[in-house]
Amino acid sequence: QVTLVESGGGLVQPGGSLRLSCVASGITLSSHAMGWYRQAPGRQRELIASSTITDSTSHAHSVKGRFTISRNNDKNTMYLQMNSLKPEDTAVYYCYEFSLDGWGQGNQVTVSS
Repeated sequence: QVTLVESGGGLVQPGGSLRLSCVASGITLSSHAMGWYRQAPGRQRELIASSTITDSTSHAHSVKGRFTISRNNDKNTMYLQMNSLKPEDTAVYYCYEFSLDGWGQGNQVTVSS
């Protein structure tokens, strides 16, 4: 059983930055493909970034060049660095483990002046 605990969300002005963290327990992070999803009000949950066990990464077009997924396997922690934030990035952000279908609790990110 995997447990994913997120932190780092909050309120930020347009153009600002935030870093989300996702601490995994019950698994060895280096052996698992991981991702970040987000869900904005009234919209479907969407995959915005993923990281394979070989640390190959992929980012959705909507965040490419602004967001970066990374991991620290020694700390069993995954990150999402978010720069140049826009109001349309406002959403609840979730970390996700692919093979066990594990979800974090969700973390609100609000981009507003």
